[in-house]
Amino acid sequence: MITGKIKILRIITRLNIGGAALHIILLSIGRNKSDFECTILKGVEGKDEGSMTALAESRGLKLILVPEMTRELSLVNDIKAVYKIYKIIKREKPDIVDTHLSKAGFVGRLAAILAGGCKIVHTFHGHTLNGYWGKLKTRIFALLERFMAFHSHCLIACSERVREDLINLKIVPPHRIITIHNGLELGKFKSIEKFKGQFRRELGLNDRMILIGVLARLAPIKNHKLFLESASKMKDDQVRFLIIGDGELRQNLEDYAAALGIADKVIFTGFRNDLEKIYADLDISVISSLNEGLPFSVIESMAAGVPVVSTDVGGIRELIDDGIDGFVIPSGDADALADKWRLLISDENLRHEFAARAKEKAYPYFDYRRMVSDNEELYHCLVAGKSFHHLHLRGFRGSLSQERINS
Repeated sequence: MITGKIKILRIITRLNIGGAALHIILLSIGRNKSDFECTILKGVEGKDEGSMTALAESRGLKLILVPEMTRELSLVNDIKAVYKIYKIIKREKPDIVDTHLSKAGFVGRLAAILAGGCKIVHTFHGHTLNGYWGKLKTRIFALLERFMAFHSHCLIACSERVREDLINLKIVPPHRIITIHNGLELGKFKSIEKFKGQFRRELGLNDRMILIGVLARLAPIKNHKLFLESASKMKDDQVRFLIIGDGELRQNLEDYAAALGIADKVIFTGFRNDLEKIYADLDISVISSLNEGLPFSVIESMAAGVPVVSTDVGGIRELIDDGIDGFVIPSGDADALADKWRLLISDENLRHEFAARAKEKAYPYFDYRRMVSDNEELYHCLVAGKSFHHLHLRGFRGSLSQERINS
């Protein structure tokens, strides 16, 4: 029986700029410090990825680096990573090992299984069983996920759609997985009006220009090519298309924009930390992805009052009610994406209506403190050896309709 603080070791493949890294940083800084101790164990970011390590350190979080844990598959490095993490678990003696992202989910959980003496939790921020790999590699990953799920005490899905996918793919039985929606620091988006016009002036654009943007790392799964293809169908000279983020596909996407003849209308901003300034001037926010969990950029857009047009992937429909507070289009449909843009551009009142409804939905449900509270309630159950299905989490399963939020 635990009488002191519950010790949590959070293991993540890398703290690259993105939703998963932000998720564990928020879980860690928002913890109830009288009940929980927390350490983050991380691998190495890729050379084309930005890092959130400095942010974690600035918030006073304890970090442990295992350089052998990388995103790429490497039998030698992966074995070394398992051994090092095993030794760290033996030394730190955590009550809970909570892993995030695929590689950390494998090497971290394997090390925890071998070390013993702790509860094992894995959080799915989406899954890599659709849109990431070829058929053979996907089957191998599915087998590994089933093995790890069998040896995990609880799995957390960031959306109900992800939970249902994992159950349908027979990765995990229903009784072993729970949905806890993501959350963010929403307070900073409440007063973004004071930043109005700053981003436009930086870009040399006037107030009449419509800004349509996608905020995501430049990786294949985010499908920026769909965004650019839709942009090429727009003939309005008073529209600019922003790709906010960076990554391995930067040059490829710049070349693609040039090939489509729209290089003069597309702006690549690179990594940005001043999101409030960007959202203050953004007119339409876009998700073009092939696969998602519960995208942070959609939650940010909702909180900032920016209407969203998204492909129908992951937990998007748990965020957006199509035609009520945003638009959801079939995945890969460039014409449909462009059509929704035209509709929003031509109807300023509709943009404002969508924005107001989405903003009302975002507060306070998607505040990170609700996410932290839900996770900590789960942790208390696990260390007490209790079932977690009786929990009355402030999260829920099912469509995120306004009626359910207000009930």
